[in-house]
Amino acid sequence: MTLLDAPAYDVRRAKRNRNIVITIVTVIVAVGLFGVLGFVSGHGWFFRTVPAEHRVNKFFAALESSDYKKAFTIWTNDPNWEQHPDQYKPYDFNQFYKDWGPSGDYGTIKSHHIAISKAVGNGVVMGVDINGGKTPIFLRVDDKSKQVGFSPVELYVGP
Repeated sequence: MTLLDAPAYDVRRAKRNRNIVITIVTVIVAVGLFGVLGFVSGHGWFFRTVPAEHRVNKFFAALESSDYKKAFTIWTNDPNWEQHPDQYKPYDFNQFYKDWGPSGDYGTIKSHHIAISKAVGNGVVMGVDINGGKTPIFLRVDDKSKQVGFSPVELYVGP
């Protein structure tokens, strides 16, 4: 076969190849969009823990600036918690202040670092190093209520 004896143009084969390329590009774009939408909504494959980490970072930023009422607002995810304190009787602001205030277990909180985070069940569990400590405290952010709380689950941080 010489150059001038090229095979005849196959319309079916050309359409099939075009459709394969379009399908591959569409799948790549869809997976990319799903990852971005997962970042925005917090429920995608990728970035599942980012919104919860952001919430915990805001919580600790409020503690570091000694704004305990703002920190409790983030903890409860209720900006009007002062209007109905009976709703938070099991863990009210006074107990919160005892735990997280200057006389709490960690003293005055000056810094924090999220050492590990993982989606567990219907929430995200995070290990947070406070004031450069070596043993993290484990907090959990509920997916539905967005409340921060102490986690019954501890994650393996490593040696």
